[in-house]
Amino acid sequence: MTHLIKPVEQPHVIAEELLTYKNSEKSTLHLRWLGQSGFLLQCEGTTLLMDPYLSDSLTKKYQNTGKPHERMSSLCVPPNLLYGIDIITSSHNHTDHLDAETLMPILANNSQAHFLLPEANKEFAANRLGISTNRFIGINDGQQIKLGSVNFFGIPSAHNEIDRDDHGRCCYMGFVVELGPWTIYHSGDTLFFDGLEKMIGQNSPDVVLLPINGNIPSRGVAGNMDGLEAARLAKASGAKLVIPHHYHLFKFNSVEPDFFEESCRKENQAFYTMKIGEQLELDF
Repeated sequence: MTHLIKPVEQPHVIAEELLTYKNSEKSTLHLRWLGQSGFLLQCEGTTLLMDPYLSDSLTKKYQNTGKPHERMSSLCVPPNLLYGIDIITSSHNHTDHLDAETLMPILANNSQAHFLLPEANKEFAANRLGISTNRFIGINDGQQIKLGSVNFFGIPSAHNEIDRDDHGRCCYMGFVVELGPWTIYHSGDTLFFDGLEKMIGQNSPDVVLLPINGNIPSRGVAGNMDGLEAARLAKASGAKLVIPHHYHLFKFNSVEPDFFEESCRKENQAFYTMKIGEQLELDF
């Protein structure tokens, strides 16, 4: 029998704390890892949900195939428990970043939430979720958008290439987010490429959220940077703290964070490795 990694917090506690911090005007950054590349960020009463994957849709889809998506960890929180969300983001169209089974209950509970994604992906997302393209706010690389009190800057991602649609719009993206006094970069899925550190660094990030599962073609899926590349990118971009993601979900596409942690120590880069469901509180 497979023993799944258990989240460190109970679902009802995550849901309750989400609403508790929603009512706070403090500049403390509350950052919770939901597994894979999903994060909840809260500061000064604003709640941001980035790239959530909170279902078993991929496990069901690939059952009895040559590429089984066998879980390593239990579901962190059912999506129907999440209320009080102001902004939702999706970095690209892969299901672990744009999942109908996750997003439809969240959208039902948070009908006023802004939904930000690459402009190139609006039609695809509308078809997958069965809703109008008008429900989405599109962004391109090099573009800035303000939603409420939160600023977003579009950064291209390479997964495995910097792909663009017929209109030249970037299909895979990361976002630099200015949330209260904090600047956070969420990579989505990406390899390292020349110039990425400058695009991130010009925003003086406090926290960068980077994948560490690597690029192994035999897995049969698009890859990401590995732990050493993540540590070096964080250092080169001037990040005060790097937090890894995209591990401990699917057995075939995961790594242990040890190599990332060792690399950060060698690069003299501050890091924090989160446990699934864990919340980190940051103050200046």
